[in-house]
Amino acid sequence: MTGAVKKLDLDPVTVRKARSLARKAGKPIVNLARQHTTVSVERAVLRLAGLTGADTEGIPWVNRLADTVRADVGLEHGLALPVWDALIRGEAEDLAVLAQKAASGSVTFRMPEGRDLARARSAARKAAAAGMKRIDGRRRERDRLVKRHGDPKQRPWIYLIVATGDIYEDIPQAQAAAREGADIIAVIRSTGQSLLDYVPEGATREGFAGTYATQENFRLMRAALDDSSRELGRYVRLTNYASGLCMPEIATLAGLERLDMMLNDSMYGILFRDINPIRTFVDQRFSRQIHARAGIIINTGEDNYLTTADAVDAAHTVTVSQLLNEYFAKEAGLEDWQLGLGHAFEINPDVPDSFRLELAHAMLARQLFPNAPLKWMPPTRHMTGDVFRGYLLDGFFNLAGAMTGQGILLVGMMTEAVVTPWISDRDLALQNVRYVLGAAGNLHEDFRPEPNGFIARRARQVLGESVDLLDRIVDDGLLNAIGDGTFGLMKRPQDAGRGLDGVARRSAAYYNPAIELLEEGK
Repeated sequence: MTGAVKKLDLDPVTVRKARSLARKAGKPIVNLARQHTTVSVERAVLRLAGLTGADTEGIPWVNRLADTVRADVGLEHGLALPVWDALIRGEAEDLAVLAQKAASGSVTFRMPEGRDLARARSAARKAAAAGMKRIDGRRRERDRLVKRHGDPKQRPWIYLIVATGDIYEDIPQAQAAAREGADIIAVIRSTGQSLLDYVPEGATREGFAGTYATQENFRLMRAALDDSSRELGRYVRLTNYASGLCMPEIATLAGLERLDMMLNDSMYGILFRDINPIRTFVDQRFSRQIHARAGIIINTGEDNYLTTADAVDAAHTVTVSQLLNEYFAKEAGLEDWQLGLGHAFEINPDVPDSFRLELAHAMLARQLFPNAPLKWMPPTRHMTGDVFRGYLLDGFFNLAGAMTGQGILLVGMMTEAVVTPWISDRDLALQNVRYVLGAAGNLHEDFRPEPNGFIARRARQVLGESVDLLDRIVDDGLLNAIGDGTFGLMKRPQDAGRGLDGVARRSAAYYNPAIELLEEGK
């Protein structure tokens, strides 16, 4: 990566200490995740094994089967052993029929023992391995297409959101955006989907301020953007959201349908959707293991903190979260090139030296994570409805991205956070990006802040405050820090929040073939 690498006089000892403290703060969370499972982690195994579809009420068969198994034998052992034991015993010829019989109450599940246990483990592993093989194949397919069509010539990659609520309307808009210069199309999810404890089935046409994330919608949009890639001679990437109560399942579906990026933050669901912290950390570890396997780039959500907390006062909480996200991601197997760590241009423009402060924060992130494709988010909090001011502010945002060598630049629109932008707003926004990147896209090669000037001093200050906060988190525990409102001013205790009833502590007999395969790398 280019950018602010070694342009700031950061003390390497302080940087190493920050990473060491992040590791110490995160390790107990990883241990916690290893000791628990969730309904969504277990349903993801069924999806890997090929179970799809829903009943007449729209409830997915994976949910129906999981609920019945849980009622019979509990969740703490995992779903794999009782499910494949039932198949071996001849209760049904395949998972789809078994799920239907489970929903009608015509099959009872048990925990197998002895030879039956060994047979169930073997059958479950074989079924999960077939799903992993498909994910591996989709990753190889992406590699071939990128080699054939090529990557965008410029950095940062231009990231643009499309979300009408109707997948069949999203597709032509996404293709038009790609023709206008977008490198990454993000299909934002329907409002409230993160709080659904199931993944809807099929193509959907009635989303609210977004389009439902479903396997069929993933397939349709990926196929459409493959057509655009052939037309344009560059590989157009697709993004969606692996967050909320079904994070592991959506990550699995993304791997199966060859999505390229996924929003996947370690704390977003906790802070902004009030999802139980333990549920979130268990789910996000599994989802990141899937993303690592699938070659998917994750985007983290530090930008959201600055929509609720002051972007100057809380700058160090963004850095702390980035360091924690890095630790959790690498522990799950993700590599530097997959870490789209988030940050945002959200300082009040009326603050003196606001642009210099933005440069300091952006350069700090760029230097701390030199090999990560950082995701730089546009202003939203201080958009007022004055479209001329907003357009200028977006231009400053684009300029900051060019000056600091960001990897992924989300297109800001002058009507952002005020009204739902018109297509014409998007076209003007893309013109803004194209002008700035065309005129100043390589400015990061020339820009050098004064070694002891305002920007460098501010970056060192934020790093120092980050180390102090990490010290406190190590002493108090990350779950307690989240409960105390350390991040984004949201207080989220570990014994509350949505989805807590879907968490179980693993028993000595717990078995999950997907986790076994992911950790073996097979």
